Amino acid sequence: MPSTNKEMVEDLKKQGLLKTSEIINAFLQIDRKKFLKVEQYGHAYDDSPLPTLSGQTISQPYTVAFMFELLKPKNGHKILDVGSGSGWTTALLAEIVGDEGEVTGTEIVPSLVELGRENLKKFKHKNVKIEQAVEEELGRKGEVFDRILVSASAEKLPEELITQLKPGGIMVIPVGENIVKLEKSLDEKITTKDYPGFVFVPLV
Repeated sequence: MPSTNKEMVEDLKKQGLLKTSEIINAFLQIDRKKFLKVEQYGHAYDDSPLPTLSGQTISQPYTVAFMFELLKPKNGHKILDVGSGSGWTTALLAEIVGDEGEVTGTEIVPSLVELGRENLKKFKHKNVKIEQAVEEELGRKGEVFDRILVSASAEKLPEELITQLKPGGIMVIPVGENIVKLEKSLDEKITTKDYPGFVFVPLV
């Protein structure tokens, strides 16, 4: 079992999950331990989800690495992080997009909004925020993003998030027990690919 953040990253690389240098660097810089309660520190680098607040979890490192490699976030991207939870994925994305980019996390559980914001203060990212999600509304109406990451399972692909994806953009979202990579071409054609065998909290 890895006992440091660096060992966790090395494990994910050995498994062939982490491949892209920008993503690897973000995982090295953004220590998962900083998003956990003190009593969970002994499990910070376990490859398993851990409870946060209100029945929610911080995702398994394997799953986050897998989703990030599908998402292909880059420096300068504008990214939406739906279901930001503890803020771990939001901070990882902020590390990748840099000062030229922008990351907006949305979260429906008020206590997690506060937790995520507090956790983000531990880092020096500029263009990153976590906002309270509105019931019956997904994402940020009227805005468009280069990348959309969703960390809770939808019953079907949400049309309102697809409209918030720029042409040429990628969305990675759990649907049922599949992770789905959705790509929108420059002429706005939609293609999807499913990766089965994952379990997430439901998208509310």
